[in-house]
Amino acid sequence: MTDPVLFLLVLLAALGSALIGGLFFAFSACVMSALGRLPAHQGMAAMQSINRAILNPVFFSVFFGTGAVCAALTAVALVNWSEPYAAWLATGAALYLIGGILVTVVFNVPLNRALALASSVENAENDALWRRYLSSWTAWNHLRLVACLAASALLVISLY
Repeated sequence: MTDPVLFLLVLLAALGSALIGGLFFAFSACVMSALGRLPAHQGMAAMQSINRAILNPVFFSVFFGTGAVCAALTAVALVNWSEPYAAWLATGAALYLIGGILVTVVFNVPLNRALALASSVENAENDALWRRYLSSWTAWNHLRLVACLAASALLVISLY
């Protein structure tokens, strides 16, 4: 890859994918486990607070900015399909777009919205909701984690 602008875009996408993958890793490796050890009403309240706090310009810039760069890189890869880097680039970018963004929008965000509507009052109904949330949200988060880290690796490979 000799084009310095393309190199910079791929590097930014790889770093953004790794950064978001690292965030997902933190949740998979410790945050969700820690919240799951709390009484349900406390875990729910903490996650509701996290879900409100993450909606900020810094997160959106990295999360969706990386997505925008990956969308552009997908187009570049398709136009330059005969180049040795194209398949690596297209696959890495698609992994971030599908496994990072699409999974978040289709699965994690609706779970977060449902949790936001629940009161964090201690009762059997909320306890059951919280246990289902923990299991489902964390499973989808594991998928996002793997997709983002694989995307980052493939984007780096495309540079060679």
